[in-house]
Amino acid sequence: MKYVGAHVSTAGGVENAPLNAQLINARAFALFTKNQRQWKARPLSSKSIAAFKANLAEAGIAPEHVLPHDGYLINLGHPEREGLEKSRAAFLDEMRRCEQLGLKLLNFHPGSHLNKISEEKCLDIIAESINIALDKTQAVTAVIENTAGQGTNLGYRFEHLAHLIDKIEDKARVGVCLDTCHSFTAGYDLRTAKVCDETFAEFDSIVGFKYLRGMHLNDSKPDLGTRVDRHESLGKGKLGLACFRYIMNDPRFDDIPMVLETIDQALWPEEIALLYDMTEE
Repeated sequence: MKYVGAHVSTAGGVENAPLNAQLINARAFALFTKNQRQWKARPLSSKSIAAFKANLAEAGIAPEHVLPHDGYLINLGHPEREGLEKSRAAFLDEMRRCEQLGLKLLNFHPGSHLNKISEEKCLDIIAESINIALDKTQAVTAVIENTAGQGTNLGYRFEHLAHLIDKIEDKARVGVCLDTCHSFTAGYDLRTAKVCDETFAEFDSIVGFKYLRGMHLNDSKPDLGTRVDRHESLGKGKLGLACFRYIMNDPRFDDIPMVLETIDQALWPEEIALLYDMTEE
């Protein structure tokens, strides 16, 4: 079964996210558990935690179909000690917030070398950062999101993801989130069923579907291989709809949160309905 939703607002408190997901007929959703552009935030209150869990149950969405995203400032591969320690502390706080909310996953971008260290050294630092966070938490899986490869960001090759997983000590608590826009602009074609077969076979060979824990379903403003991260509404970008039809009819994508981050939030109910309609074709 497919579980589709969107990255919804937490305005007024994290407890409002499940209700916002319910309003767009979502069966899954993503959220930020704190302000994504600030290093620190107030601790979650017991009232907010209880309300979040109650609203999640009311919305009929299981914790494993919620895909929280960490803050944008965090760089787990930071080449400088001060920035790295700050990032690791913030990431650990994000993991603990997920624990408090009873959530099972935390999605994050791997990190950036900032042109100061090699890609391999940066990947090793990222893996060490993940291991530290996993060692200090329980139950929450670290879900590495593939990137478009913009700037000095790593994670744009399947080999990067495999390198990280190989270095993680607790492999039961590491996974991957594939973003369709990021994959496409990183150079992995998804515009037809044939190339989807090829791209996902490559992913399975290098990383493995057993590590797939979530999807971000986004069309792309930029073209194939441009390594630019710009999302578009479904069917309005360079990807088209064949990719999403493929995903919605492939059982390898069952039972994971599949989240829209498309640019027009007003279209989310329509896009969710469109995706589910594809499974009937």
